[in-house]
This record gives sequence, C-alpha cells and structure tokens, in this order.
Amino acid sequence: MKQTIALIDDDRNILTSISMALEKEGFNVQTYLDGESALIGLSRTPPDLAVIDIKMPKMDGEELLKKLRKKTSLPVIFLTSKDEEIDELLGLKLGADDFVKKSGGFSIKILIERIRVQLRRKNVISVEDTKNVISHGKLKLDPSQLECEWDGKQLPDKLTTTEFLIVKELAKRPGIIKERSQLMDIAYREDTEIEDRTIDSHVKRIRKKFKRIDPNFSAIETRYGSGYRWNVS
Repeated sequence: MKQTIALIDDDRNILTSISMALEKEGFNVQTYLDGESALIGLSRTPPDLAVIDIKMPKMDGEELLKKLRKKTSLPVIFLTSKDEEIDELLGLKLGADDFVKKSGGFSIKILIERIRVQLRRKNVISVEDTKNVISHGKLKLDPSQLECEWDGKQLPDKLTTTEFLIVKELAKRPGIIKERSQLMDIAYREDTEIEDRTIDSHVKRIRKKFKRIDPNFSAIETRYGSGYRWNVS
C-alpha cells in the first residue's frame, strides 16, 4: 500500500518538483499552498507524513504545527531557508521531527531520504510491542496508537514519534539510567549527526507536555553527567 506525503508550501515550483520526485519514488502526494487549507485537508485525509514550509501566508508553518500537535503525532519535516537556531527548526520547541534547509543548494534527494527515515522510525513503533501497553504509576503508554496518558488523562499536546520513543525507552525500565547516546540510538537510529543537546531539548519539551496536566511532574530525572531515568518514587 502506497504511503501518502503531504506537502505544504506557497511556492508552486517547489511543490511541483517535490511532488514529481515523490510520485516517481512510489508515494501518493497531497499538496497545499497555505497553512489554513492544509489544516482542513490534513484533518479530513490524514497522510503518513507532512513536509511543511516555515514561511507561508494565512497561517505559517509554526502555527500550523501547533494546531496539528493538539490532534496528532504525525511525523513532520520542516522546510526552511533559515540557517540559525537549528534546535528550534528541528521542532524541539515547535514539535517537528526534522528539518531540511532550502538555502545552500536545496536537495530533493536529501529530503526524500529524510522522509524515508521518519517513516521507518514510525514503523518501529507500529510493528514492535504494539500489544504491550506500558503502565508505571500514573503513566500509561499505548504503542499501537502512540497514545500517552498521565493520571488517567490524555496529554493535551500529543507526543511526537521521537518523544514517544524516548518516553517508552525510559519507562520500560524504571530506575535504570539511560545515557544520552542510548536515547539517541533509539530516537535517531539512522542519523549520526544528532548531538547530545538535541536529546536534552526533547526531554525539556516532553516535561513541558506532562506539566500541562501535572505541574508537579518529576518522573523524568536528570542524572548529570550520565543521562536520564524514569523515577520510580
């Protein structure tokens, strides 16, 4: 069954060139020229992954992603012409899973490979342990649905695929310290360019999502110089 990629960009030339390349690779493609139409279309016909431009009319990529994250953990790759604040563009503050820069010689081939990496990571959760719900104290993780509950309540902002993998890895063995390198291997199996601080930023965002339900959330414990662990106390 073909996987579907949604492309959201106000540049028709980019939409056309990426669409043709993706269709040649065997993907179905949905295209949108602005964030407003994309929000409606993605809700009606959810794709397997979305590629979103940061700067767009009516609703920019940042606002679109914020709205999407309230409903879905859909893998998202940002397209950006910016060269700075890579952590933010990775979505560590916005909720995206990856980014590809348009500047400096935009490569559709690189974008397609990044898309494939994200889809493979999504499948890691889809095919392994899908019947095994993880429960520890107030936490309940359902890998089959990418659903996370805390104290019987769904998180207001859904965990991204990357965030879910990190929480799952920590929670499946409470009390055991996981080094940053181990979490990077789990969350970014095929990307060797990820830095330690990327995991730190992910954890910071994860905590923020849990604290929206429980301001006293402290289950993820930082072990300075070592990594993180799921606190069993």
